[in-house]
Order: sequence, then C-alpha cells, then structure tokens
Amino acid sequence: MSDSATPAFASAARDRLGEDALALLPLALPAGQLAALQAAYAAPPRAYHNIGHVAEVLRHYADVAAGPGWAQPRETALAVLYHDAIYQAGRRDNEARSALLAREHIARWQAADGIDAARVAELIELTARHGAIARDDVDEQTRLFLDGDMAILGAEPAVFDAYDRGIASEYRGHVPGPLFRLNRRRFLKALLKRERIFLSDFFHDRYDAAARNNLRRAITTKR
Repeated sequence: MSDSATPAFASAARDRLGEDALALLPLALPAGQLAALQAAYAAPPRAYHNIGHVAEVLRHYADVAAGPGWAQPRETALAVLYHDAIYQAGRRDNEARSALLAREHIARWQAADGIDAARVAELIELTARHGAIARDDVDEQTRLFLDGDMAILGAEPAVFDAYDRGIASEYRGHVPGPLFRLNRRRFLKALLKRERIFLSDFFHDRYDAAARNNLRRAITTKR
C-alpha cells in the first residue's frame, strides 16, 4: 500500500514507474525495455490495472524480500512487472498474452542474463486463477507472489474502495452494468467464503482480517 493517502494506481503518474519503485527491483531494466513495458501499461487507459498497480505490488514484493525472501528474486520481480502488461476488461487471455510479452522482452533485452523465462510466464499465467487456487495447489513462493497481487483486498478502506471503483470503471462499456455487478458480487462473496483468502501465512497474518472487513462492506453496499 502506498504511504500516500492516494494509492499509486490512482495517481496522476500512473503510466510510469518512479525511481522509488525501480529501486525495489533486484535487476536493472534496459531503457528500451522499461519504455516498452510502460507503453504496454498505458494502453488502453486503465483505472486500476495500470503501472501504479505494479508499483503497489512491488512494495509487497519488497516486504517479502525483507522477510521470508524469494528463491528466484529476478524472475518473481519480472512476473510482477509484466503480470498485467496486456489488459482489456472482459478478455480471458490477458494473462496468457502478458506472459508471452514477458517472454519476448526477456529474449530481446535479457537473453544473456540467465533469466528463467518459463518461471516468469508460469507465475503470470497463474494470476488468471485468483480465487480458484487452493493453498496446496502451489508452492510457498508462488503463494507469496499471488498474495502480493491480491493484497489490495486488505488495504485501508479508502484504498480498497478506490480499487473497487477502478475495477467497475474498467468494465464500463465492456459488460452491461447489472451483469458486472452480479458477477463482481459473486466473486467477492466467493473470496469471503474461502477458509483462506491469502494462500501464504505471511499475507494471511497481515491482511486477512482487513480483507474480510472490506469484502463484507463491498458485498452489502448498494451499488
């Protein structure tokens, strides 16, 4: 979560990664790769799944790095950077296309760096299954990565509400309003019913209570 009252994903500079976010990476991105990545997140315009969201997830990445740690820090960081690089509301292949873009960029700019591109792609593709993956389905490193992407659920109420409005904004014009609200409520209810919202103990201990409060409020608030 951002230190500012305004979440990074809702900030005016949401099309560029700032120096503070780049400093959290365990590798340096060539200028061309960074420019291509930021261009990908800038189109189409997004209210939530933008480069600011990446900055938020990078902060959670850094928290894990300072705690339990990452077995493959570079691969996980690249998965964070690219996991929503291609995003169009309502499409079912966003994650697969983002994984492919990550592979292409790694081959172009990081071919000599020994990056495990298959692992990067695997992590990205697994984000398509948020809410459907059980704790025992994946290893602990994968749990931590997936939980970092979902940590917004346990954010402060105002930040969570901005996220919830952002999702609705992205789907506006792509899915009829009543259908979106029905499906969104079903998704949030399903998360709330899960024994574990977060797969890892690290994120469960930090955010479970707040996430459940946010989800209950979102489900019961008239939209």
